[in-house]
Amino acid sequence: MSEPSKANGQFHSAKGTVVEAVGNVTGLQSWQTSGKQEHAEGEAEIKAAQAKGYAEGTADRATGYKDSVVGAVTGDKVQQTSGNIQKEAGRAEQEANKPL
Repeated sequence: MSEPSKANGQFHSAKGTVVEAVGNVTGLQSWQTSGKQEHAEGEAEIKAAQAKGYAEGTADRATGYKDSVVGAVTGDKVQQTSGNIQKEAGRAEQEANKPL
């Protein structure tokens, strides 16, 4: 199975909505059912991708914080700066993938 993707999930969510709507207009139960299912699967993939991104952001933030502190204690400004950058990137990734 491939990694969850927000873009792929959004595509399948939207496609499922359209298929369900066609089923509603035409009265075709099979289209209604398959559309609902595809929409639900797309929404689940979006949530899985968000959770994965949030977890990765948390790990980056923690590693960056550690590197920043170690750099500050040892006087290694490069490590400290690199750690601060990674910590901020992790925070941004968490924010972009925050559960709604």
